[in-house]
Amino acid sequence: MRRFHLQPGAALRGRVCVPGDKSVSHRAIMLSAIASGRSRITGFLESADCLATLHAFEAMGVIFARDGEALEVDGVGREGLQAPVGPLDLGNSGTSMRLMSGLMAGQRFDSRLVGDASLSRRPMARVIEPLTRMGARIEGQDGGRAPLAIQGGQPLKGIDYTPPVASAQIKSCVLLAGLYADGVTRVTEPGISRDHTERMLSAFGVSVEREARTLSIAGGQALQAADVAVPADLSSAAFFIVGATIAESSAIVLPGVGINPTRRGVLDILKRMGADIRLHDERIQAGEPVADIEVRSASLKGVDIGGDEVELAIDEFPAIFIAAACAEGTTRLTGAAELRVKESDRIAVMADGLSRLGVDVRVAEDGLTIVGTATGAAFGGARIESHDDHRIAMAFAMAALRASAPIEIDDCDFVDTSFPGFVTLAGEAGLQIRASEVSR
Repeated sequence: MRRFHLQPGAALRGRVCVPGDKSVSHRAIMLSAIASGRSRITGFLESADCLATLHAFEAMGVIFARDGEALEVDGVGREGLQAPVGPLDLGNSGTSMRLMSGLMAGQRFDSRLVGDASLSRRPMARVIEPLTRMGARIEGQDGGRAPLAIQGGQPLKGIDYTPPVASAQIKSCVLLAGLYADGVTRVTEPGISRDHTERMLSAFGVSVEREARTLSIAGGQALQAADVAVPADLSSAAFFIVGATIAESSAIVLPGVGINPTRRGVLDILKRMGADIRLHDERIQAGEPVADIEVRSASLKGVDIGGDEVELAIDEFPAIFIAAACAEGTTRLTGAAELRVKESDRIAVMADGLSRLGVDVRVAEDGLTIVGTATGAAFGGARIESHDDHRIAMAFAMAALRASAPIEIDDCDFVDTSFPGFVTLAGEAGLQIRASEVSR
């Protein structure tokens, strides 16, 4: 087991280059693999999650090669994937499993998608249901959980579908299956969700039409190779943004970070709380808006968070909860039941960790109420259980900047699923952190 050891205090300073965006990296691999021709991906995130996606397509005959810092992909075309010799192991990656379910439903061959114990606990019925309506044959375990057995050679038909929740993964799964379906597939979003898939499909030459909250894709479209420059990951940057905000005398710049409007909820929430966040050199990179983000120490105030803000910051709430604990007054989050079915139950796990650190936190079914400490130490010392959730581990690491005693965080092995090199980069920025291997 990997454990993080953190000493209290210090500040974050300097230029902090976080790795590439995980969501964009996944989609770049998937679409370049089924495109015709050679694509070139720069900034690809070589994390365990994204490499699981890459290895899955290698197992289906796609060739990847390194050219300096770029990843070159020889796409096999929409119909060119080959039957793998065994299960496709997607590790801890829910994005891989949900999106690839849509792609694999349209193949001529059978496939089996498997994952680790954590991924096997996460709900997959939410993608099985619309794919089944399209004509796919998928068998899950225990009421719709991985492993997923997908029968190939099934004729798919376009459907009109409204997901039960706003989810980029459900939407993307259905749209990708729509590439292989007869007719037009329409997805009407009940709320705002990330739009990376639509943007990237367009970059690979696929027409995706939007009318209000309804997206339409016609089946049978071919993808053409494209060059993709992956921006730095805002979800990874969020930990340093929060750290620099809560730690006195901090000042950092995070270059080339994606600020997609369907992802930037963490910036808007923190700015509403009083964070000193400034965007410089805003530009478009491979269809995605990007900027250099400057952050300085600031005093925060508690706010109410709900509605569309929740989906726009769904992956960043562990970091936001740390900021809330350092704010003046009370922060209330509602409408976030989706946090209970992430890599861990992030409502319960964050509440437990915050309580161990002495924070006044109250749990609801769909959120948390956190009473902050605006000045001085907001946290005591404690050993925290991350429950194998990378974002929980990194969020509590930043809490050490406002702690009065050392913090230890257990089960940090999965940090590499999204942020390889986190300990080194955080240490270079000023966080007093080290990692060790310990027996369970």
